[in-house]
Amino acid sequence: MKVAGIVAEYNPFHNGHAHQVERTRAPEGGEASHVVAVMSGSFVQRGEPALLPKVDRVRAALAGGVDLVLELPLPWALSSAEGFAYGAVSVLAGLGCVDLLSFGSECGEVAPLEKAVSVMEGPRFSSLLRYHLDYGISFPEARRKAVEELAGSRTASLLDSPNNILGIEYLKALRRLSSPIQPFTLRRLGPEHDAERPLGDMASASYLRSLYRAGRVLDAAAYLPRAVCPVMEEALEAGRCPADEGLLERAVLSRLRLLSREELSRFPGVSEGIENRLADAARQAGSLQELYGLVKTKRYPLTRVRRLVWSAFLGIPSGWEKQQPPYIRVLGANTRGWEILSAARRAREGAGEGIYPPLVSRASHFASLPEEAQELFALECRAADLYALALPRPLPCGMEYTGGMVKA
Repeated sequence: MKVAGIVAEYNPFHNGHAHQVERTRAPEGGEASHVVAVMSGSFVQRGEPALLPKVDRVRAALAGGVDLVLELPLPWALSSAEGFAYGAVSVLAGLGCVDLLSFGSECGEVAPLEKAVSVMEGPRFSSLLRYHLDYGISFPEARRKAVEELAGSRTASLLDSPNNILGIEYLKALRRLSSPIQPFTLRRLGPEHDAERPLGDMASASYLRSLYRAGRVLDAAAYLPRAVCPVMEEALEAGRCPADEGLLERAVLSRLRLLSREELSRFPGVSEGIENRLADAARQAGSLQELYGLVKTKRYPLTRVRRLVWSAFLGIPSGWEKQQPPYIRVLGANTRGWEILSAARRAREGAGEGIYPPLVSRASHFASLPEEAQELFALECRAADLYALALPRPLPCGMEYTGGMVKA
């Protein structure tokens, strides 16, 4: 038994994701017999509601070849690349039976990414980074300049590509956790991240979301695995797709207008007085797009601003993203997925108390967990209840309790 972990959002699950699963299993690839994915919940890392509810995305993942789906809790799902990767890798490491971490990258090799990690964790990097940041440039630009000065343009160029950046953060997380999980990367195929046009039978997730929001369902289906199409069709017919942040627009704006500057300073991603800019913008903007435009700067790019706004709306306190998630929540499994869970339970039997976070498959289980875990789950439930209002046919509150685990 060889278990591979994948970090994903499946927003939505498409042919590129299916290719990754296939390559992770292939004899000439990762040689994994079992695949577990850690998936974002109601909100995703770019700072917006997911295209469709997590239960439908879990069904799509299982139909597309994943065996077990675990949840990446909200504070990490809405975090920067570093927090996102650290939370997800912590979940996989906490399972206790994962052998391989599979991820796509533009370079397609682990060694160059490992070199970048060594540079960024070296003794001179942090001082160089601060030096460049003091000139008022953005964090990504300052980071790239620091790496280029220490390791040359070839290593620095890795930071020009989003999947390479995530790969670097996965490797950093593995080191930070002293995890025995081995990294495995495959070259990313198909169009670039956020590309506006498909390439062959592959399309970016952002392009597919634009098709669904434009009502071009048949066009989108050409880029999904055949087994996933019925899941998407059912969600569409039931009014669970596509989620629209515009349906929450005035709720978000009203929430921000009620928060003081001091309260805004307590949310993740806030630093250097950006809370003042956000407070002023919230009292002026009449739409989310206007709000984003008023807040973003060269130092605070759009994606970071979006995460900040949605974190404030959802009430995510700062600090969670720097810790390891206090539990592992199971969202769905097939037969092989249950085998992974059995292996995880055996790992727990042979370990001391507190070595691994608790495994949770039912909402009722949270009542017996420590207060920290209960607080996090309450935050997740509140976010899901608000997310339900972004759907074409709003769902009632309490879906985190009544939805249940998906079994395939």
